[in-house]
Amino acid sequence: MTKELTLSLIGGGNMATALATGLIGKRCAAHDVHVIDPNESVRAAWQERGTTVAATPDAQLAGRRVWIFAVKPQHMKETVLSCRPFIQPETLVVSIAAGITGATIAGWLGTPERPWLRAVRCMPNTPALIGEGITGMMALSGVSEDDKALAQQLLRAVGEVVWVESDQALDAVTALSGSGPAYVFLFLEALIQGAKNLGLSDQQSRQLALATLHGSTQLAALSPEPPATLRERVTSKGGTTAAALAVFEQRQFAAIVGQAMLAASDRAAELAIEYAK
Repeated sequence: MTKELTLSLIGGGNMATALATGLIGKRCAAHDVHVIDPNESVRAAWQERGTTVAATPDAQLAGRRVWIFAVKPQHMKETVLSCRPFIQPETLVVSIAAGITGATIAGWLGTPERPWLRAVRCMPNTPALIGEGITGMMALSGVSEDDKALAQQLLRAVGEVVWVESDQALDAVTALSGSGPAYVFLFLEALIQGAKNLGLSDQQSRQLALATLHGSTQLAALSPEPPATLRERVTSKGGTTAAALAVFEQRQFAAIVGQAMLAASDRAAELAIEYAK
């Protein structure tokens, strides 16, 4: 894609910063980016990077090809409504606000009779902050193939992307990759504490746990075999791994994970209803 990219980041926090780090100097210049944030210190930091800034939505929005909403869900409605007067026919809207459905975004940007359908809803995760994220993406019906390619390019600045077809599928993405880092961190905490209980030092426990998780996920990513086969190869009959896995099975580890993900997905759907009010 060779067209000039002009971009407005509505909300200048961590995720917006991560996106800009992946884009400025590679896909656009700093002066092509306009950041809107009410926090004066946040705006000052962006100005130092060479972007334009504003405390509230202003006329510069009208000249930006892509709007990325990166605000907290509870502030999304008022923010969208304050930006709506500046929307143009060619504006592509990208939302990374959790829990706001595509239909809700379209209604806020347009009218009940003519919702704004040139929008992409996204669910990134926190590893995006180091360029190692993965984002679930859903395009509304007014998004062209060129728009999709552009939105995908933007989010690939912070990691991988996966396209889904519905808000319900994006709730599942939320339950897996959106909330997933917290599950991994919880497991990591448990591994470290378990090692300390067995007599290893804090430093030893942390180093061993981190390397084990990193190496195992890399092996799974690079191997053509499914995780179940890789697990079986580590597990000798009657051995130490078999003894540990037997405890996981007795406590129904897989069922617990599934129940947790269902709770996350259900909560995402509930929040969508709450935020739409």
